[in-house]
Amino acid sequence: MVKARPRYILGISAYYHDAAAALLCEGRIVAAAQEERFSRKKNDPDFPRGAIAYCLREAGIGEADLDLVVFYDKPVLKFARLLETYLAVAPGGWRTFPAVLSSWLSEKLDLRRTIRRALPGLREETPIWFTGHHQAHAASAFYPSPFREAAILTVDGVGEWATTTLGIGRGRSIELWEELRFPHSLGLLYSAFTAYCGFRINSGEYKLMGLAPYGQPRYVDVILRELVDVRPDGSFWLNLEYFDFLRGTTMTNERFHRLFGGPPRMPEGPIEPRHMDVARSVQVVTEEVMLRLARRVRERTGQRCLCMAGGVALNCVANGRILRESGFDRLWVQPAAGDAGGALGAALQAWHECQGDRWLDREAGAGGDAGETDAMEGALLGPAFTDEEIEAVLRAHGAVYRRYDRETLLDVTVDHLRRERVVGWFQGRMEFGPRALGNRSILGDPRSPRMQSVMNLKVKFRESFRPFAPAVRRQRVSEFFQLDCESPYMLLVAPIRPEWRRPVPEGLTGLDLLKAERSVLPAVTHVDGSARIQTVDPERFPLFDALLERWERATGCPVLVNTSFNVRGEPIVCTPDDAYRCFVNTEMDTLVIGSFVLERSEQPKRRVERRGTLVPD
Repeated sequence: MVKARPRYILGISAYYHDAAAALLCEGRIVAAAQEERFSRKKNDPDFPRGAIAYCLREAGIGEADLDLVVFYDKPVLKFARLLETYLAVAPGGWRTFPAVLSSWLSEKLDLRRTIRRALPGLREETPIWFTGHHQAHAASAFYPSPFREAAILTVDGVGEWATTTLGIGRGRSIELWEELRFPHSLGLLYSAFTAYCGFRINSGEYKLMGLAPYGQPRYVDVILRELVDVRPDGSFWLNLEYFDFLRGTTMTNERFHRLFGGPPRMPEGPIEPRHMDVARSVQVVTEEVMLRLARRVRERTGQRCLCMAGGVALNCVANGRILRESGFDRLWVQPAAGDAGGALGAALQAWHECQGDRWLDREAGAGGDAGETDAMEGALLGPAFTDEEIEAVLRAHGAVYRRYDRETLLDVTVDHLRRERVVGWFQGRMEFGPRALGNRSILGDPRSPRMQSVMNLKVKFRESFRPFAPAVRRQRVSEFFQLDCESPYMLLVAPIRPEWRRPVPEGLTGLDLLKAERSVLPAVTHVDGSARIQTVDPERFPLFDALLERWERATGCPVLVNTSFNVRGEPIVCTPDDAYRCFVNTEMDTLVIGSFVLERSEQPKRRVERRGTLVPD
């Protein structure tokens, strides 16, 4: 039996992608982090031992202090879905079935035993619970939100059976009353096109979204006629004759390939105009489905506020349309909307189930609002490091650095940015979720016409078409962007205001559009005149807000380029050691880490390998 009011609850997600752990103390979020940040394996799906160990350290407790452990889905139901699917297509999936069966029988099916083996200090009487996958997504969306009442929409690839759920949250309770079920999945549809365009599923969907504005939506009718039947209420039905994810290890088949004019693009292969058109077309379809689903849940609940989670909720272009066109007044998206956030949702769901009718210190306002801020602490829920810890790492690497007080550090950083230097910015607690929000960031001058290409090709080592996000002071956002609300987690796209745009020369198409300066902030303006916006406020992001204020005072511009502190194929940096290695192995100009500033030109002439081997340059 669990205590009526457990003090420490550990939430866990694992075994699909983005494994993570989250820890609550008396219902408050103490810590949360993805396993990839500790293992350094991008989207690491394995049991999150490193993330769990961090969460316990952050709280200053041991395994024996945990009162409840909660896993983010129900493995028996998921296994039943896998078995039923294999039987339905037999013998089509026989090549993959033995490997899947082996992994389930070894550690996934009896998760209670797996968890107890991984946490040997856990008391025997400490219970282990399981939530539904989409129940965890819904809890991660509603409970940390600033709303006492709200409609809920969760959309992803698949949980146990559900791929999409609609519901409502009131007080401590969540009711999910409509769902779409596997294999009819908007997340899997988008992933199929991600793979077809040569990007990795479960991590390359951002690339597909970034590529979409370069193309034309000429395949929309084909998709709606042949691949997916979309109803007015947002429900849909996939034509499985074009997909292979039920039978094999690929998402699409030859019939799909013929429909779009050729075989899938090979990774690292050239991007053809048809790939851009395919990306644009599926993005348009995805936006339309999401918008119809949002309108449906608005009509059903009558609510003014909407909470969203699930991997598809990370599609910030669709989110922008939902905010503008669905009829909701306010939108809140869980910053770790994918499976990582399921760990947090599982813990929150368990906490609220243990509270009876007690509402956790949240007073309802007019229209169901509970207040202006959420409970995510700016998503800054990962580890932080003292200046002493940082300096020890720098000394171990033989780094050349200077130490400054806070005010001088800000001035020095602004000076480097004004000289169009690319600055690594490592401060405070690491972000939870896929976005860097000003603590594990790479910063640049958004007014620079060359900044996007420099960052993409020389620092991030990624595709030239990938857009960068603007970080803007909250009170100035509506002066530059057509957005009149906050967007602290970089999950809304909005157009640049017309007065700041510049005309695009005629005749430019496809990736040639990269040559055009589309606004006075070219480094953060996508080819369609939009931007993925992060608003920065002093309450959640005090140091980053202070930097933006100092930058605005020096330049008159309240905006900086903000992208994640990592290179392509690697997770965002977690530790000072990660940051230094990333810095010296790229063409980043400056590293500002804690109170220290390092210039690339002054560092020892040697390259530091990821795993710690020092190699002559």
